[in-house]
Amino acid sequence: MKFFIDTANLDQIREANALGILDGVTTNPSLMAKEGITGEANIINHYKAICEIVDGDVSAEVISTDFEGMVREGEALAALHPNIVVKVPMIVDGLKAISYFSRKGIRTNCTLVFSAGQAILAAKAGATYLSPFIGRIDDSSWDGMDLIGQIANIYSIQGYETQILAASIRNPLHIVKSAELGADVVTCPLSAIMGLFKHPLTDIGLAQFLADHKKANG
Repeated sequence: MKFFIDTANLDQIREANALGILDGVTTNPSLMAKEGITGEANIINHYKAICEIVDGDVSAEVISTDFEGMVREGEALAALHPNIVVKVPMIVDGLKAISYFSRKGIRTNCTLVFSAGQAILAAKAGATYLSPFIGRIDDSSWDGMDLIGQIANIYSIQGYETQILAASIRNPLHIVKSAELGADVVTCPLSAIMGLFKHPLTDIGLAQFLADHKKANG
């Protein structure tokens, strides 16, 4: 399973990359705004900066909601760097755009997915990645992990090549369950990745090792 970091913060991307486990980055307009990145030129330059840090796929999201606008934006984004994957919302014109990009050899990430039916449509249209939003599903009192398992089962039966990119990850358990249920990728904040390190027995064991070393060596 691949690890993507879901952020536009360059320092966090560098830190995750330094761990040696980072495979890519996902971003969206909200994450860009959070970092104070506004204006088309600044956003474009920021995508380029991200691509210089990470040797992996970088999802860059279109903001248009009509087919022509998505195609225009998507083609411009894809031209920025070979690692750019065009992020497109799961709407009618978005599906049309994914089909168009697929025919043109432009890779896509179908985002804002909340059902197995949407996942089937995205795979049929040729999406490279599919992003079910696990945390948001949990927020609505449904189990986001059930959806990951359902999509993984459907894709396996049907032989779809679209990769399941578990998104809206909130905690380390989401990461572990996504791996267990067959997700190809997880995208998550740095805090969730760092949370995988934590276990009280590790802390206790290390403290004991250090204490024993100190006794043995005065």
